[in-house]
Amino acid sequence: MAPHPPTVGFDLDMTLIDSRPGIKAAYEELTARTGTPIDTDLVVSRLGPPLEQELAHWFPAAEVDAVADLYRELYPRHAIGHTLALPGAREAVRAVREAGGRAVVVTAKYGPNAELNLAHLGIEPDAVVGSLWAEEKAQALRAHGATVYVGDHTGDIRGARAAGALSVAVATGPFGAEELRAAGADVVLPDLTEFPAWLAGREAQGYRVPGSRASSGAGLPDPGPGAPEARDAEPSGPREFRA
Repeated sequence: MAPHPPTVGFDLDMTLIDSRPGIKAAYEELTARTGTPIDTDLVVSRLGPPLEQELAHWFPAAEVDAVADLYRELYPRHAIGHTLALPGAREAVRAVREAGGRAVVVTAKYGPNAELNLAHLGIEPDAVVGSLWAEEKAQALRAHGATVYVGDHTGDIRGARAAGALSVAVATGPFGAEELRAAGADVVLPDLTEFPAWLAGREAQGYRVPGSRASSGAGLPDPGPGAPEARDAEPSGPREFRA
């Protein structure tokens, strides 16, 4: 029996898009508006945790919420034009849709700004869900019936596992391949350029249920020598939250 067309979730920052130049520009404008010095190179080296958590390194706690609102207001004008599509991003989303499936972006970024980035870069998912981080992403993944979640951060791995989805990690963000494997990724790819071939092999051979020992490896393409390692998912770790 042919497998049901997949619903695949994708993270946004450093999975589909290189948001570092845009975020750097937005933080530089934030510095100009507030007069508060911010090490923007340090900020873009550790993308992933909540915006408010990053802002707390630079602003008093009582000011963080207001500054976060200001940052999100500044973002469309100062960040969108500097943001780049990562290699293979458009092709990865297109591959899911051409397989008869649905591509859903589930991101910690503020949803309207995420949609602006995708429209600017011509990346066309079926749905976008914003403001979810780590295990919280499971809410959207389950609601959309996603069986695979692709991300670059260990928080994305935890989100996939909390949703019972296969975790596909790409080493285009702050973590290398070995760190992603150690965090529990089922599959690790160097970047999204390899995703369409991986998906095609998975579609041809069927799908396995993540975490099922009885079906371990079923439905995954033969990895071959030197290919990314696949492993069964385990229970998720400590919960984190994103505003």
